[in-house]
Amino acid sequence: MTAAASPSTALAQRWCALSALHEGIADHIERRLEAAHGLSVREFSLLTVLDRQAPGRHLQMRQVAEAIVLSQSATTRLVTRMEDRGLLQRTICADDRRGIYTDVTESGRKLLAEATPTHDRALAEALVEARKNPEFTPLVEALERIAE
Repeated sequence: MTAAASPSTALAQRWCALSALHEGIADHIERRLEAAHGLSVREFSLLTVLDRQAPGRHLQMRQVAEAIVLSQSATTRLVTRMEDRGLLQRTICADDRRGIYTDVTESGRKLLAEATPTHDRALAEALVEARKNPEFTPLVEALERIAE
């Protein structure tokens, strides 16, 4: 005879399912973005976060790192690689010379515009596939409710 799962065990199981769902979706999107645009999911996320800044408003590197879920040092390395590719540009803050802003270049905006439909299609495909797994179905439904 088996005992019913404790609430903490059930929560841990849901957490594992959520983690597996995230990894599967991210992997699917990554393959599509890399194949079609030479972009990783992190690069796409960084372009998206920076492109959504209001004109004249800039995020600190700490805020960017939090938004794309990377350490500050990993974010700095990512920004440097993307700057080397001409997708981002760093400038010194005119008011505070210690501050450095990172902005999306025209090339970066063009690539983001081209990659966004690929990202969105890959996300939709991954969610359709995830729905086939009964463990993921409630998570996909919750995500869809949030999006409404």
